[in-house]
Amino acid sequence: MTIRVVITSQDRPVYSGDADIVVVPGTLGEMGILPNHSPLLSTMKFGVIKVRHKDEELVFTVAGGVVEVQPDQVTILADAAENVDEIDIARADAARKRAEELLAKGLPQDSDAYLTLQAALQRSNLRLDSVRRYRKSRI
Repeated sequence: MTIRVVITSQDRPVYSGDADIVVVPGTLGEMGILPNHSPLLSTMKFGVIKVRHKDEELVFTVAGGVVEVQPDQVTILADAAENVDEIDIARADAARKRAEELLAKGLPQDSDAYLTLQAALQRSNLRLDSVRRYRKSRI
C-alpha cells in the first residue's frame, strides 16, 4: 500500500508520485507519514522532505509552507521547494555570499530588508547543506 504525494512550490509543480513513507519538517518537529494516516494540516519550517518508495529515496528542500495529509494523499504547498539533485551549487553559493555581504552592512534587525536577507541566507545554507548530505552524485 502506498500514499500519493504532491509537492508544489509557488512557481511550479515539483513532484507527484507514490510513496511508502513521507517525512516532512513540521514546525514542531519531523513528521513521518504512512498510508492511512489520520487527516492533518500543519505548517512546515525550512528543512528537507524525504519521499521513500520501494528502494528509492527522493530528497527535496523546502522553505516553509503547509502540508495537508489525508489517508491516501499528502499535499505539500511550499513557499519554495526543489529536488536536491537539481540544485545549482554555484547559484546557491553566490546567493549565500550576497546575503552575507549585505547583512554585514549593518541593517536594522527589525527592518523588512534584514528579515528578507536572513531568509535568503537560511535558504542558501539549507540548499548547500542538503547537496552535501543527500545528493547522489556529489560534485
